[in-house]
This record gives sequence, structure tokens and C-alpha cells, in this order.
Amino acid sequence: MGGRCPLRHKRAGAGAGRSVGSARSPSTAAAMGTGGCCLLLALALLAPRSAVARKCNLQGLWRNELGSNMTLLALDAAGTFSGSYHTAVAATNKQILVSPLQGVLQHSSSKGQPTFGFTVQWQFADSITAFVGQCFVDRRGKETLETTWLVREEVPSRRDSWRATRVGTSIFTRIK
Repeated sequence: MGGRCPLRHKRAGAGAGRSVGSARSPSTAAAMGTGGCCLLLALALLAPRSAVARKCNLQGLWRNELGSNMTLLALDAAGTFSGSYHTAVAATNKQILVSPLQGVLQHSSSKGQPTFGFTVQWQFADSITAFVGQCFVDRRGKETLETTWLVREEVPSRRDSWRATRVGTSIFTRIK
């Protein structure tokens, strides 16, 4: 490339040889040289990768858009985990109680945004909920759990089975 920075090009209203967004004179930009330009190029190429490379960690305290809180404990070597779920909403007149959950993380891929599943055994209702989802990390490092859930309520007979299952989605964000 003959010692020229590949980022330099002419833009409207700028002098030839000036870098985009540079307020420096052409002589200052030339003094920066190929080394400085390559450093700038390397930083630009590596910055997005470092944010994406951050792996999602399920362990911690999470809250969804309805205000329900979930605590996920450490994963074991097989990827299983436990925790507790305190729902903010329920279709019952009974007192809402913190309920246990059990889950598994799909073997972590190199992408760092793993899939998982868990069940919640409600302590205050005759129902159980299964969640499946994926953990995402955005460019700023913010983690979210995007889930789909099925809740199955106990019904008195097979004839009532049509009304026993509901489906929905929840997005959890990390609190701690």
C-alpha cells in the first residue's frame, strides 16, 4: 500500500489526504504514518468483537417485564442449575410463594449466547411452567434472557384439557 493509510480518502469539504472526521492538517495526518493508521484500523476491527465475545452467564438475579424475579444459582459441570422464581402475576387468589426451579444449559458454544430450559414447580398453585430460551449479550455487554413458556394447569378431566395450557414470552434482564 506504499505507506498510505487505507482509511484516508477525500470527502466533501475536506482536503485531499485527510482522514474522515480528522481536524488535523494534511501534514499532521502524514506524520501519523502507517503505524498509527494500522493501530486505528486494528482497534476499529477488534472493538465489536470484544463485546460480542463476552459470554453470557446465567447465574444471578433476573427480572422480567412484569416484575417477576428469578434467581439462578451456579451451574454444575453437566450444565444443570437450580434456583427460585417469585412471580409478580398469577391466576389465583392464593398467596404467591417463591417457587423452586430446575434447569439445564445447552453445552456452551463458542458464540457465548447459549440456549437453556427450566421448569418452575409452583408452590401455591396446581400447575407447572416450562421455560426455554436463549441468553444474549449486546454490544454494551447487557445480558438478556429471551424466553418462551408453557404453563400447564391441573384440570378435573380430560374433557377440560383444552383450557389447561397457556403459552407466552418473557424477557429477563440482569439485576445482579
